[in-house]
Amino acid sequence: MAAPCITIDRSLSATTYQQIVARLREAMHSGVLLPGSRLPSARSLASQLGVARGTVDAAYAVLAGEGTIETRGPAGSIVSPHLADRPKPPPQRTMPFAAGADPFAGPLPFRMGLPALDAFPRKLWTGLTVRAARSLGRPLLDLPSAAGHAPLREAIAAYLGVARGVACSPSQVLVTGGFQGALSLVAQVLLRPGDPVWVEDPGYFLARQRLEAAGVRLVPVRVDSEGLRVAAGKIAAPRARLALVTPTHQSPLGAALSLPRRLALLAWAAEAGAWILEDDYDSEFRYTGHPLPALKSLDRAERVLYAGSFSKVLFPGLRLGYLVVPDELADAFRRASRQMQSGQPLLEQAVTADFLAEGHFARHLRRMRALYASRRKALAAALQAAFGTGIQLELADGGMHLLARFPDGPDDGTLARRAAAAGLAPTALSSLSVAHDCGQGLLLSFTNIAESEAPALAARLAAALELSNAPADAA
Repeated sequence: MAAPCITIDRSLSATTYQQIVARLREAMHSGVLLPGSRLPSARSLASQLGVARGTVDAAYAVLAGEGTIETRGPAGSIVSPHLADRPKPPPQRTMPFAAGADPFAGPLPFRMGLPALDAFPRKLWTGLTVRAARSLGRPLLDLPSAAGHAPLREAIAAYLGVARGVACSPSQVLVTGGFQGALSLVAQVLLRPGDPVWVEDPGYFLARQRLEAAGVRLVPVRVDSEGLRVAAGKIAAPRARLALVTPTHQSPLGAALSLPRRLALLAWAAEAGAWILEDDYDSEFRYTGHPLPALKSLDRAERVLYAGSFSKVLFPGLRLGYLVVPDELADAFRRASRQMQSGQPLLEQAVTADFLAEGHFARHLRRMRALYASRRKALAAALQAAFGTGIQLELADGGMHLLARFPDGPDDGTLARRAAAAGLAPTALSSLSVAHDCGQGLLLSFTNIAESEAPALAARLAAALELSNAPADAA
């Protein structure tokens, strides 16, 4: 399709990719681009506009991150079919922008699961992409390996050995379509309809949905300040086939699985012949003490499968993750990968491999840890000032969000709906539980909230929630 009336005004202070994001948003919200409409490829749009493809890739990554478009690999990108079901967004500033204005709205404030898109090294990534594209040879033009690009698997194995204490060979690593791709492989190879599977309660709802689609029997296991209650899981389903856990930073409560419970979980799996899927989704971001080792690093019986994703570290539009499997399962997983996904796009894999191997990934993580620590502190202070004694904040030792509870407020579902009506996107804590009461609260991501923006956004949230402000020093 042709680009919908997109032009680039070089005289504006807005960067090129910001203008592309804003104009595509406007086209979608005005009905020029309808839900399900196919977008031009990044290469085609870049050619039409006379810009680098990486610039369009960055714009599409922002829109994919906020859920307004869906990327479908070689099939291209489309306007999200669910866009029609969403409430009409509040009025936004439209193009063209006034000189000196900041046009980049970015993702909705407080939206969970997104890295700091404004801090991603786009220029560096674009350069690596151009270099990889110029050096395209037969290996990158051929059908991709179902297990993943060999240099990327080598870089992942090296990184995990140093950073996460996970000793593995590249032959044990599979490159997947994010965590959901890894979970789909696990379900295909290890699970059968009716198999009992432990899941944390509360926990990651998309993982639960994928497992439900596989026909397994979910066994919600309560989580407390030490993480998954292994003893409770053994009572509920002692012969479960799989346990899905987030041991470094439990999603969403933030607790780390204590050492006694880690050992108990590993002992149970070895005795029951069960498997453990470790979702190490944001372990890179810890703000107090030393990073916790992965559960996989303690696994002597080879019962743990380890999954990670680049979506929460680099940008969600990349859609690359990885799965480390025991040697005995490697062949079965490679066969399943060939049947299910036929490999991931090679150019993106090649760029990611260079990003890791040349040290850019480690430097990016260091910068993000420092940035997130500052943004987390700023948002917590702003929320406390805006809500006073009406808010209780829970800050875990790591992660990309904080938990705000409002003891005297209405239920968190009502609060989340009020916030959504004001163009904000917190998540209601209670919506993530299945069988166990985890209390009420809002999950608030701080990754995309600059320190300077925190006071205004906290005040906007307070106004949206319609909660009275009791000063923090009130008697």
